[in-house]
Parts: sequence; structure tokens; C-alpha cells
Amino acid sequence: MIRRRTALTVSAASALLLSAPLITACGDAPRPGAAAVLDGGRITVSQLQAQVKAVRQAQNNDPRAAQTVAGSGRLSQDTLIRMIQFRVIERAGKDNGIHPTRREVQRARSAAEKQSGGATALRALYLQQGIAPGGIDEAVRMDLTRNALLRKLGTSKVNEVFTQTSKALDIRVNPRYGKWDNAQGTAVLAKEAWLRTSGGTPEQA
Repeated sequence: MIRRRTALTVSAASALLLSAPLITACGDAPRPGAAAVLDGGRITVSQLQAQVKAVRQAQNNDPRAAQTVAGSGRLSQDTLIRMIQFRVIERAGKDNGIHPTRREVQRARSAAEKQSGGATALRALYLQQGIAPGGIDEAVRMDLTRNALLRKLGTSKVNEVFTQTSKALDIRVNPRYGKWDNAQGTAVLAKEAWLRTSGGTPEQA
């Protein structure tokens, strides 16, 4: 696990930069075939399953697969939480003029690879957090956006922005994956608070 505050800190615990009531749950269940509904659109069950499958396949190809798989029993739920959180962060960034470029994402990822001992080591660290190799760039972009919001607005204001954005997105989750808890900003049964399940977290020195 990486602890130094450089380009990236790949740790579920270090992802918890904010703790405030977020994501309001609505009373109506999502439409059939949806894992979640937000902003008038859907995260489909098939989209969620595709991400979960990618993680499982990567785990099966990892020498430490048995340990990794054993630590990801709630993979479907945590993956859905992460997908929703990214939508919230992305919208909050867009509303505040923050758009990390592809080049910025690649720079942050390259710095993390050097810090962690190479691309293979970095992929393994993300995989431990339930993020497949194909999802690393998205996770890096999410954290770059969040950290930029923190620098621009400050922690207190960012909490307010995420709360307002979450409400505006009108988030509803399929009951099979839990129910959104307004105080925690995550699904019931998931003990992690909002943003804790995002995986890798690029931090600025």
C-alpha cells in the first residue's frame, strides 16, 4: 500500500477525503433492467455486470487471486457505488468548470506507476480495490476532478456541492444492490462512507 502523498495513493481508506450527508434516495424503485437510475438515465444491470466480470477475470489472472477474490465479496454493490459516485463527481466538476484532460490523466497515472514500482504493480494495487485494469484511467480522472474541486472550493463548500449535485441527479438504486443512505451517501450494507470505495486516489503533493 502506498502512503506517500505524490501523484497517487492507492488505498480505499485514503479515498475518504470528505464526509458529509450525500446522495438522496427516492421512494420509487428503478425501472426494470436498471441497477440504478440517475439524471433521467440508467446504469444498467448489464453495464454493472460487465465491470464486475472484468474485475473477476483480472483477479483470476493474478497470482494472488485467491486472496484478492476473498476480499471482494461485495464486488457488485461496491462497483455500483463507485459508478454512481463517479457520475456525481463528474457532474460537480463540469458545473464548476473542471475537466481533467487525457494528458493530465496519463501524467498522474505515469507518476503513480513510477511510485508503485511499475505498471504491473499499479494494476495489482487497483485490482485489490475492485478496479479492473481497464477502469484505472476513469478512477484517476475521478480523483483528479475531486481534488481539483477541493483546491478550488475548499472541503466545506465541496461537501455542499456534492450534496446539491446528488439531489439534482435524483438517484435511485435497485433494491437488490441495497438502498441509498442519505447520511452516508452509500448503499445500506456497505459500511464505507461516500467516496471510500473509489479505489485509487491521486493526491497533489
